[in-house]
Amino acid sequence: MKKADIGLIGLAVMGENLVLNMESKGFTVAVYNRTVDKVDKFVTGRGAGKNFIGCHSIADLCADLERPRKVMMLVKAGKPVDEFIEQIIPHLEPGDIIIDGGNSHFPDTIRRCKYVESKGLLYIGTGVSGGEEGALLGPSMMPGGSPAAWPAVKEIFQAVAAKVGIEPCCDWVGENGAGHFVKMVHNGIEYGDMQIICEAYQMMKELLGMDADEMHEVFAEWNKGDLDSYLVEITRDILGFRDENGEALVEKILDTAGQKGTGKWTGVAALDLGIPLTLIGESVFARCLSAQKDLRVKASKYLSGPDKLFTGDKAQFISDLKDALLGAKIISYAQGYDLMGEAAKEFKWNLNNGGIALMWRGGCIIRSVFLGKIKEAFDNNPELEHLLLDEYFKTTIEKAQAGWRRVVATAITNGVPAPCLATALTYFDGFRSERLPANLLQAQRDYFGAHTYERIDKPRGQYFHTNWTGRGGDTASSTYTV
Repeated sequence: MKKADIGLIGLAVMGENLVLNMESKGFTVAVYNRTVDKVDKFVTGRGAGKNFIGCHSIADLCADLERPRKVMMLVKAGKPVDEFIEQIIPHLEPGDIIIDGGNSHFPDTIRRCKYVESKGLLYIGTGVSGGEEGALLGPSMMPGGSPAAWPAVKEIFQAVAAKVGIEPCCDWVGENGAGHFVKMVHNGIEYGDMQIICEAYQMMKELLGMDADEMHEVFAEWNKGDLDSYLVEITRDILGFRDENGEALVEKILDTAGQKGTGKWTGVAALDLGIPLTLIGESVFARCLSAQKDLRVKASKYLSGPDKLFTGDKAQFISDLKDALLGAKIISYAQGYDLMGEAAKEFKWNLNNGGIALMWRGGCIIRSVFLGKIKEAFDNNPELEHLLLDEYFKTTIEKAQAGWRRVVATAITNGVPAPCLATALTYFDGFRSERLPANLLQAQRDYFGAHTYERIDKPRGQYFHTNWTGRGGDTASSTYTV
């Protein structure tokens, strides 16, 4: 019997669709699921008559694979991944490859890569984005781990990945946890993109009094230009969807957002690495605030704000909203790339920034026309320090800022929350400021804790302490950065 090109553990939604994708590209796939009934159901159902080998144990799965064996897991992140690794290892030989295609936290992937390599095996942690449809028709894939494993899986991964033109949205990201880190940042940007769209929706609804049909038309129009993207496209479709009573379904959905933690991980990584990831952080907190539904209902009856009264030009404000979305979106990606750049230094990864933009250009949730411009920016200057220092993004954000400022000002004046649109604008103003008030902050730190400061009239790296009260001594704290 012909052996399989790759094995997959985990026949939930993503696993089932991904193996169907693999098989459709000419690969034979061995499949296993902890609940073996699912294996039988799959091979006699959606997989009937196709090149699948149903396996009732991990030993069978590994025995049915061509060498080097490639065993991919699409299981719940955390403990299940570690448990499966332990079950798989005894059935493999040196040079065989274990692949984690789930949403694992990148420090776990760093640890697992080191552990699996210590057993003489190779390890890949790959982000897979695109949801159910992406898994079936072509996801974005972000593999990292043992570099020696990439040639063995490259053909399969790039065959099943989404394509932009003829370019696959999949390439090697970097060592150990790099693939899962990049996927984590992708998910953080996804949080931010979704939130700024929701803020635009709330202003259209509450300030402009627009109904779902009118908003549907606006998003349909926006999806033809600079904002052309998967998330704007599905927002258009959601606003046009009617329930069994012919009414807009979106207005009947409870306003409490769920989350699986990847946005939070992105924010924590930014704090750990000292990168101002303000928009994504605020988008996570916006979900947390939405979850406090009962408390917000009480507060709405107790606390009052300004009356919402929009007297301006409706068409102009919609145009301004488009600019605000574009400006904030640029900030979100700029901050995400800033975080990846710092992580690359910290963890000694060789990240291909333009390649990452291409991986996100198709198949994934944040896919958009906009990403082509990011790839161009890094193609033009591989050493680009920050997206806002690229000519295209400089010109675009400067052009968008007038409308963006009007939107944020209008939201604040009328008491409509716009946390991400506002924090992105504040970051832009901070980033372009030659001087920030941190000089006063350093004086405060030195006053109460003798933490010292540098001076603008002295070389960097020289630290000073002042006896601000006349009661303190000359002893200063050592300088340190947490």
